[in-house]
Amino acid sequence: MVPILVAAVQLLAGLVGVSEGQGLVPGVIIFGDSTVDVGNNNHLLTLVKANFPPYGRDFPHHSPTGRFCNGKLVTDFVVEVLGFTSHPPAYLSKEATGNNLLNGANFASAASGYLDATASLYVSGFLNPCHVAEAGMMRRWLRFIARISSPACCCSLLPPLFRSPSYAKQASRSCYCLDLWLPAFTMNSSMDQELHDMGARRIGVTSLPPIGCLPAAITLFGGGDRDACVARLNDDAVAFNEKLDAAARALKRNHADLKLVVFDVYGPLLKLILNPADGGFFEARRACCGTGTIETSLLCNAASPGTCGNATGYVFWDSFHPSEAANSVLADALIIQGIDLIF
Repeated sequence: MVPILVAAVQLLAGLVGVSEGQGLVPGVIIFGDSTVDVGNNNHLLTLVKANFPPYGRDFPHHSPTGRFCNGKLVTDFVVEVLGFTSHPPAYLSKEATGNNLLNGANFASAASGYLDATASLYVSGFLNPCHVAEAGMMRRWLRFIARISSPACCCSLLPPLFRSPSYAKQASRSCYCLDLWLPAFTMNSSMDQELHDMGARRIGVTSLPPIGCLPAAITLFGGGDRDACVARLNDDAVAFNEKLDAAARALKRNHADLKLVVFDVYGPLLKLILNPADGGFFEARRACCGTGTIETSLLCNAASPGTCGNATGYVFWDSFHPSEAANSVLADALIIQGIDLIF
């Protein structure tokens, strides 16, 4: 069973002019868990994978990629709205080489979390894909970009590296404004401070979703009532989100140069779940895959009985993860909430 964790969109967004064929931002970096993993877990020794049908059946080419969805993720829609024609590659994949990395990278890993113990439940010790490990991978990516890219590219993508004498010769020190959207449990955590030290100045943090409304949560903790969410789990999410807001305010007080937005995922997803017809959906209590009550990862497979033929009317693809159609709606909400971080 995949843990219920925060997923976040991280945007690396130096504020630059927009020309034909150029995105609104110079690149996109993604951290998170299974809701934004695009295939890193395909290359890890873990049971938490989605590299088999029916995952990916509605994605371009209709084949699984490692995304825990029938099609595109929230982050896929976000980067498209920002003007990119390709998605940041999974950092552990063979596609993460050369020019493919100039527009960013995806460091997300299914079953990762804020605590090492979370990932260690599912992933072998050779690489524990918690967010601290993801930050380490990002540092290696930054060094790689500095080696292969032009000074103009470095200028917009890599301002924190210019503080290091070894990189200072590669681009002008007039470059500034490294923007990141990153996940955080406590906003003064060591990872967040490290990312700030690397140059993060515009940060968006996603809230917890209504975890008590996930089909698996209803199955496991709902007492047989599929018409109601599990109130105590939603209460926990609300309490977490309140603490997240307070931690974000504290971080802003400690860093006057920081723009910070806490993105509300809880509200938009709860609205879809409670009033699916308003968003063009007809099913929000069961997922598309299998019985729609418990299947995810290995349990959601080509032999799972009952999988729906068309997922566009389902809020959830499997018992933990939104469908492509729901991800599109959530992406629109995030873009609107984060518009001040882009311009």
